[in-house]
Amino acid sequence: MESGFSPENIIKSLPEHPGVYKFLDEEGQVIYVGKARNLKARVSTYFASQTKASGRIRLLVRKIRKVEFIITSTESDALLLENNLIKTLQPRYNINLKDDKSYPYIVLRREPFPRLYPTRRYDPEIGEFFGPYTSVGTMRATLDLVKNLYKLRTCNLNLTEENIRKGKFKVCLEYHIGNCAAPCVGKQSAEEYDENIRQIRHILRGRLRTLRENLRRLMQESAARLAFEEAQQYKEMLEKLDRFRSASAVVSQELDDVDIFYLDCEDESMVLAYLGLVEGNVVHGFASEVTCSAGESPPEALATLIMQTRQRVQSQAPLLLCNIKPDFELPGIRVEVPSSGEKKRLLDLAARNALAHRITRLRQLSFTDPEQHAQRLLATLQRDLRLPVLPRRIECYDTSHFQGAHTVTAMACFLDGKPARQEYRVYHVKTVQGPDDYAALRETLHRRLQRLTEEGHSMPDLMVIDGGKGQLNVALEVLTEHGLQDRISLISIAKRLEEIYYPGDEVPLYLDKKSETLRLIQHLRDEAHRFGLRHYRQRHKKSLIRSRLDDIPGIGTITVEKLLNHFKSLERLRQAPADEVAAIVGPAKARLILEHLASQDEPSQSLK
Repeated sequence: MESGFSPENIIKSLPEHPGVYKFLDEEGQVIYVGKARNLKARVSTYFASQTKASGRIRLLVRKIRKVEFIITSTESDALLLENNLIKTLQPRYNINLKDDKSYPYIVLRREPFPRLYPTRRYDPEIGEFFGPYTSVGTMRATLDLVKNLYKLRTCNLNLTEENIRKGKFKVCLEYHIGNCAAPCVGKQSAEEYDENIRQIRHILRGRLRTLRENLRRLMQESAARLAFEEAQQYKEMLEKLDRFRSASAVVSQELDDVDIFYLDCEDESMVLAYLGLVEGNVVHGFASEVTCSAGESPPEALATLIMQTRQRVQSQAPLLLCNIKPDFELPGIRVEVPSSGEKKRLLDLAARNALAHRITRLRQLSFTDPEQHAQRLLATLQRDLRLPVLPRRIECYDTSHFQGAHTVTAMACFLDGKPARQEYRVYHVKTVQGPDDYAALRETLHRRLQRLTEEGHSMPDLMVIDGGKGQLNVALEVLTEHGLQDRISLISIAKRLEEIYYPGDEVPLYLDKKSETLRLIQHLRDEAHRFGLRHYRQRHKKSLIRSRLDDIPGIGTITVEKLLNHFKSLERLRQAPADEVAAIVGPAKARLILEHLASQDEPSQSLK
């Protein structure tokens, strides 16, 4: 570090109070802002041993040339101050929600006689934003309700009081068809327009109950003044509001205003899913990737994200539901980590949104950067299965037979996490009689490993056996006989509960049913099963035709082979015209074959 900057002296001078600290680089730019219960203890952790720190933290610490701090009265004050400073300074190394332009907002523009319109660009400088909306349909339905209830302008005229007084504007078509009350020519006052905007805010914030009560009160007051035409207008507005409310998705009858946060952490990657309930309805919701912060734990990160999100959606909900306890407390706000009931159901809904977002991003990555996607997938597989090397080549073996006959073992191969169908192989078992899966697997693996060794081909990094501990032990014996037990990793997957077995381990590994690792292994197993079943069916069909035609006097093996190659199935041969059969084997043999098949009453068998 640069001479003159001494972390030891800085740490000694820090107070042991709650507050906010700022890290500055050599140019005096703030590169990180953090909060702390104890400033001295928190800042000292950055300059401790860096051996276990992530690369991001080590890079941050190397750039620090100055430390500033602000003492606060409470931890909650520190959290609020941190949020404001992050918003103002935009430090490079702070945790932040990545802007996702796929989510639409509704903006109420900051101007005389405000306009209301949808946008995908979040910029609080131009007006008041409502959303984000997870569904474009929901956003449009909300805008349609506002349009049906209130007459707002859609033009971009500069409707200042002076311009209106000077008569610079004329009414447009929107006024003539009844969509606008023409404030541009003074036909609607600013006070009346602002009252409409105040009621519209209730709709956009999901406060339909509050708006409904206001409209009912205005209707009753108009009726009491004998202003029946005005009362009828309020009544029609109430009916439109009730129709919209009945079409809205009420997700909870028990809860009112709630903010739901689910932080999905995987290595250094985070996804935040948020649902905002107002009067039991979901009015806000999104899932977004989170840029990893320097040295913040998930509870600390969640605290910052909660502040950022609530400020963006202008939430005042008194209850927060989270999957982990955030590292902060705010007066008047209750935080719960539910384990059952209605609250847990809502938290699970947010979890599904986080998972869906992560899967979508991974799919996009597989198209935009397949190499990085494959590397990440293999690293996940290596970690979950505790493998010594990255499993670039994986082979899976599956045995198929019918009551011990026509036994085949199929091998499916994945390279860098994707099927390599040109590498698939099927082995027709030669030395095994009867239904003996263990012996069939033993023969197949001996043949496979011997071939790879003799021809100098690459050995698999991981071998997957479709079956339980019995098949796994057979595979281990074969690997040991070839001296490859330490070179090739070996697991088996049992179909019933999808248990993963390791050699010598009595307790199986149960992977999360939604994990990428399990999905990849299942895909590999299904490919081996599909490939083996296809070849087994072909072999079974051929043997079925042969068994029927071999009984015909004067019909030999070569003739049967010709018929088999041309007609593929016994049923097609039965239904073929005599001329077609004669063209393959001659008229004399064709007559013998067709007469023999016609004399048999038993229909042809088919393989299910």
